[in-house]
Amino acid sequence: MADILVLYYSRHGATRQLAQLIARGIESVPGCQARLRTVPAVSTVVEASAPAVPDSGAPYVELSDLRECAGLALGSPTRFGNMAAPLKYFLDGSSGEWLAGSLSSKPAVVFTSTSSPHGGNEATLLTMMLPLLHHGMTVLGIPYSEPGLTQTQGGGTPYGASHVAGHDGRRAIDEHEKALAMALGKRLAETALKLERPL
Repeated sequence: MADILVLYYSRHGATRQLAQLIARGIESVPGCQARLRTVPAVSTVVEASAPAVPDSGAPYVELSDLRECAGLALGSPTRFGNMAAPLKYFLDGSSGEWLAGSLSSKPAVVFTSTSSPHGGNEATLLTMMLPLLHHGMTVLGIPYSEPGLTQTQGGGTPYGASHVAGHDGRRAIDEHEKALAMALGKRLAETALKLERPL
């Protein structure tokens, strides 16, 4: 069974929902299972620390999750066109995996949620790709053969899955956003299997 790591940070829940949809897409592929993981929040108080286990939701990621995965889906809400600090903090600590080539040639995708259609979702997706490229990963997007890309009125880009949550964060993930997130997870899983078992 190929483990596909779905690693995300979510503040208000929209990115977590996208992660769960991507996991459903992954698990629609026989021979693949999703491993949902998150990261603890970063505190401005130096003495503050997160509990060893989150109160709810996915467990916290460990560096071993990177080594063990057959592919990676990386998700974050938008922060000024970039990923949120907690996710960046974790990736900044992955230099040992970079030196060892733990992620080299594995497939990866990115996903995000933002409050407005032009709130930095595409910039966030592109900037999230940079550490993955440094790790030597094979970065995938969503092809235009997915009809939702031309039909969506919310999120969804060729760079990755996205959701427009609205200024109050309450806009539900619509059918096109759901379909694109699941298609991205399925594409990631299928590619991981192909790369693990080349023809």
